[in-house]
Amino acid sequence: MGGGTPISTIRNLGPAMEASMNDAGIPDAETLRSLGADAAYRKLLDHGQRPHFISYYVLHMALQGRPWNDCKGAEKDRLRESFDALKAQTAPSTDEQRLFDRLSEIGVIPRDMKR
Repeated sequence: MGGGTPISTIRNLGPAMEASMNDAGIPDAETLRSLGADAAYRKLLDHGQRPHFISYYVLHMALQGRPWNDCKGAEKDRLRESFDALKAQTAPSTDEQRLFDRLSEIGVIPRDMKR
């Protein structure tokens, strides 16, 4: 940890998100806030986090100091578009996906570890 304010002190973000952020090189709340939700989520994906729309919009709401379930309607639709674009940018290449698939088939990695 970087010695700053723990990420879990941000509303909606608990110990699991904090651990994932730390693993992705985001050590504290100050760093998370300076990166912003999209850059931070991209770091999570780049470090192997499986993409989940709910965690993406919860992060956006958290950095705005809003309840996670405040995301609705057109705002949620816009965030979904941003999430889909971000996910597409970080998706593994076809060759990389074939490698994940093959390693899973032969039991080297768990089936749910595919990106």
